[in-house]
Amino acid sequence: MAKGRLRRLPNSIGCDFALAIAFRITLVTAFCITSGCQTRTPTASGPATFKVALLTPGPVSDAGWNAAAFQGLQEIKKGLNVETALVQTQSPADFEDSLRDFASRGFNIVFAHGFEYTDAALKVGKLFPKTWFIVTSGSGSAANVSSLTFKIEEATYVQGVIAGGMTRTGVIGAIGGIELPSIKLTFAGIRRGFLATRPQGRLLVSFTGSFDDVGAAKEAALAQVSAGADLLFHNADAAGLGVFQAAVQSHIYAFGTNGDQNAVAPENILASAVTHIPKAFVRIATEIKNSEFKGGMLEYGMREGMVEVAYNPRLLSKIPAATLERAKEAEQQIIDGKIVLE
Repeated sequence: MAKGRLRRLPNSIGCDFALAIAFRITLVTAFCITSGCQTRTPTASGPATFKVALLTPGPVSDAGWNAAAFQGLQEIKKGLNVETALVQTQSPADFEDSLRDFASRGFNIVFAHGFEYTDAALKVGKLFPKTWFIVTSGSGSAANVSSLTFKIEEATYVQGVIAGGMTRTGVIGAIGGIELPSIKLTFAGIRRGFLATRPQGRLLVSFTGSFDDVGAAKEAALAQVSAGADLLFHNADAAGLGVFQAAVQSHIYAFGTNGDQNAVAPENILASAVTHIPKAFVRIATEIKNSEFKGGMLEYGMREGMVEVAYNPRLLSKIPAATLERAKEAEQQIIDGKIVLE
């Protein structure tokens, strides 16, 4: 969802984080992160190779938002036997040029992984009608531009229910990177779930203005702890690691987001709000390759099996039975349409 870079983490977080992402990242990938690269599937002479590209605004080593997109690209390459390419854009000035580059080279699909790519995709899409542009968390669509939205607020609502049943101070905190609509929506889900179980509770929200500044996220989280917050949330991509550092330092619990981040700080992260980005990417790529894709504004949530709460098995016993039961009930009510988050 935004830019970020990996920094060395102290104590157990550094080791656990390294273990959590080691299977994803290779030396080749590391090169891709900084300069962009392509991975090709050899094909015999004949019809043009089907090609899929991915733009990320941050490194695929973040164990969350961008890592999930990269996993999706890998699964597309393996499952559909296509040519793939990955580029990390460095600034908004790169968005349009990167989209144009892939489209001009005949890529069939370009996944632009973040709300911030919407305007550039709509503009470039008019010039390259044979390329599909898929914008994750996008805010618009056109004939060949589709926005893919994950209702992660459904999972953060459930996390809020858990926090409401576990807080001792009645105050919880959330740290965001850049103040984007999609991030504010996740925090709205937390607040609604929290107040459903703790009507007089308070949610402290801070935005650091950066998705790569781990130190700033940690400082903001520690400030919230000083203000009484005893559970922490984030939607800050790589900078979210600073929130986990603050939780470890303060001996309190935290929650992961976008990917299963439980292993990053296994003694402190109670559960993660997970979006099944790889599954959605593969579905869309398959439909486009088979000329079955309809496009438009796509929304995937718990009902579609694309969003879930992944509980940390090591800490499941720390959640009171009544609170866990209420969280599970909330999940089912969301799936059944009895709780609607908009």
